[in-house]
Amino acid sequence: MAIRQLPDDLVNKIAAGEVVERPASVVKELVENALDAGAKRIAITTAAGGKSLIRIEDDGHGMDEADLALSVERHATSKLKDDGLDDIRTLGFRGEALASIGSVSDLSIASRTREAETGLKISLKRGVKSGPVPHPINRGTIVEVKNLFADIPARLKFLKTDRAETGAITDVVKRLAMAHRGVHFVLSGTDRQPINWPAQTGDNAVHARLAQIIGADFPENAQQIGFSRGGIVVGGLAGLPTYSRANTLNQFYFVNGRSVRDKVLLGAVRAAYADFLHRDRFPVIALFVAIDPGEVDVNVHPTKAELRFRDQGAVRGAVIRAIGEALAAAGFRASSSVAESALASFRAPTPQGEANPRRSFAEPAGAPADYGAPSPLLGQQSTFSPGLAAEIRKFDAPSARYEPVESPSAEQQNFPLGVARAQVFENYIVAQNGDALVLIDQHAAHERLVYERFRTQLRSGPVASQRQLIPVVIDLPEEDCGRLEEAAPVLEKLGLYLERFGPGAVAINETPALLGQTDIEGLVRDLADGLAEWDNVAVLEERMDAIIARMACHGSVRSGRRLRADEMNALLREMEATPHSGQCIHGRPTYIELKKGDLERLFGRR
Repeated sequence: MAIRQLPDDLVNKIAAGEVVERPASVVKELVENALDAGAKRIAITTAAGGKSLIRIEDDGHGMDEADLALSVERHATSKLKDDGLDDIRTLGFRGEALASIGSVSDLSIASRTREAETGLKISLKRGVKSGPVPHPINRGTIVEVKNLFADIPARLKFLKTDRAETGAITDVVKRLAMAHRGVHFVLSGTDRQPINWPAQTGDNAVHARLAQIIGADFPENAQQIGFSRGGIVVGGLAGLPTYSRANTLNQFYFVNGRSVRDKVLLGAVRAAYADFLHRDRFPVIALFVAIDPGEVDVNVHPTKAELRFRDQGAVRGAVIRAIGEALAAAGFRASSSVAESALASFRAPTPQGEANPRRSFAEPAGAPADYGAPSPLLGQQSTFSPGLAAEIRKFDAPSARYEPVESPSAEQQNFPLGVARAQVFENYIVAQNGDALVLIDQHAAHERLVYERFRTQLRSGPVASQRQLIPVVIDLPEEDCGRLEEAAPVLEKLGLYLERFGPGAVAINETPALLGQTDIEGLVRDLADGLAEWDNVAVLEERMDAIIARMACHGSVRSGRRLRADEMNALLREMEATPHSGQCIHGRPTYIELKKGDLERLFGRR
């Protein structure tokens, strides 16, 4: 078959297939045009999920007759400086959107500049242009798109329900509004409840706009991000680890004001939260990255939803550092949603035989079943890490009593986590501060403290170790012995010294001093399982945090251990001084704070 030139209408329809995937794509292109035109108020009206009507009205600088006529031509744009693609400073720049939209719909554009006495209107129906003709309009532009894909049934049938398409449009506008908080956005139409997001200005504009869109509880449970390095500026809000979700729908990424879904940013956020969240939990975050436009290529995807950084490593490092500093500034803080979920659980018991639909506020699906279980070696004592009480008292009889805890003094009540009043179920510490009741999971809290101490020591050199009077010999399958022997140089950095002890056994000569008298055999077997899972000793350095987490779990005070008052208070004071102690290494909260007023409402005293 001979090669032939395709007709213009078919070329436009092919281009529309790249740019106009669904009604939300049309809204994105048109709103971006309004933002590039300097609009301060943008009103979006839709019907039937955008299939029958999309109307975008803005108060931007408008277009004169010449610009209006060219606007619907292919590859016509006012947004490329010197025809260069290496310095994109606008949202739109391809010059295909209006021509492509007009080829698959009934398109009309009315516009007026500040200097013009009247407006002008141009129409494009199935690619056929008419106008411009005079049209009464205020300064700005109004674009109407009707009967989208009406002549392309194959495209129309692949669209989702009106409700789904309306939701997609809302999501697009939501992201654009986050990035442009100084613009007033209004959404309305027969297919939706009206939405009004007034412009936000001033130092608190980011918080206010994110509260409008995501919810007022997000800024309350997030830390502000502020970091700059090497021409890369990172800002936004990072949700506390205990304020997590089961999916990534509440993660928003922006580069130079453009909403993107970039693998580098996604990976950086995942790495930054790796120490704080279980694998099936995801943080809530709004991340804004500003970078020299010459260092990023936004022309790698027709819808401009993806981009490519010239120096991906620098961007990734800056994002991880920015989030890390923000979370460190949170200290031991936990999200308010933890307390709200706890209060919600104080209700009438579920009738017998009826399933309880509520799920624990931060209990990740698939969490280890033995998390927080008593140590299998009940004859051994665990010890706190240095700086805490020297040793946990051992009780042989389940009914053993310990001295009562005195009422806290006024000075003690000034501590953020208060002073310990009791221990219940041999795992939970009940504390009281000036205006709240605080419940602490002793195992989860101490696990985080040991983990942070490991990381601190590791940054300054090998972790201190303590020699065993008699080497502990552990029988293991030969393949596990081989993996541990190969990993020995890395494990020595963590204070664990081992060597082969004949076939099918290893001898443990030294253990990390931080762990005290721990279950050495259980720890080594757990590490062997991890090495088998990773299946590559070369990645051990990258998995160092995972190894530390396993050690911290074995070295922390176990559930089922009764503590003295001074030991409980020592744990609380170190929590207050340790960053990230508001959640354990699995992402669960380590404490819950219930305000006095909340308790009074529970009992009907308010």
